[in-house]
Amino acid sequence: MPKVVDHEARRSRLVDAVWALAVRDGLEGVSLRKVAAEAGVSMGQVQHYYPSMEELVRDALRRAVQAVDARIAQTIGAIGAATPEDVLRTCLRALIGLDAEGTRLLRFSLAVLGRTMSDPEMTRVLAPPDEHLLSFTADLIAAARAARGNAGDVERDDRMEADICWTLATALGVDVAVGQRSAEGAAAVLDHHLDRLLGG
Repeated sequence: MPKVVDHEARRSRLVDAVWALAVRDGLEGVSLRKVAAEAGVSMGQVQHYYPSMEELVRDALRRAVQAVDARIAQTIGAIGAATPEDVLRTCLRALIGLDAEGTRLLRFSLAVLGRTMSDPEMTRVLAPPDEHLLSFTADLIAAARAARGNAGDVERDDRMEADICWTLATALGVDVAVGQRSAEGAAAVLDHHLDRLLGG
């Protein structure tokens, strides 16, 4: 009986090796040969799935972004009947890296940031069109403010506020990734901003 090969598991193993190498040594420390050694597989297996470094790094970045999205969805699902404010805070905090895996994903994304300057495809993966995200976040802000009884206090541009929230969360995530501040400290800054934004 032929051996059943789990190709997805093999790709995930190789991507995990890329994450580990990039976080430890920077993207310049990643090569197909080093990935093979880190993953404990042959060079032939690496090249079977990823003929070039570009393809491997792109897939590693794509999977890192997907992992962050999945963590957001999982966290929201775990809090049950979430309020708009709960969802808002959970989504934004996902960029801060409140645990070891979150921090690792942030550090990997930061390691490949420079590559996006010359690789439009990687730019689209790391910073996809965000109109839907901003509209979704703006709706959460409006609903959360209304739940606090502040729906009509002042005229606000919730889409602009959504953009500010994501920009702040991204900057705080970078600070955490490079060790400039703790994840807890970053979360405190984010919570302070949201409390001022939502009022009540």
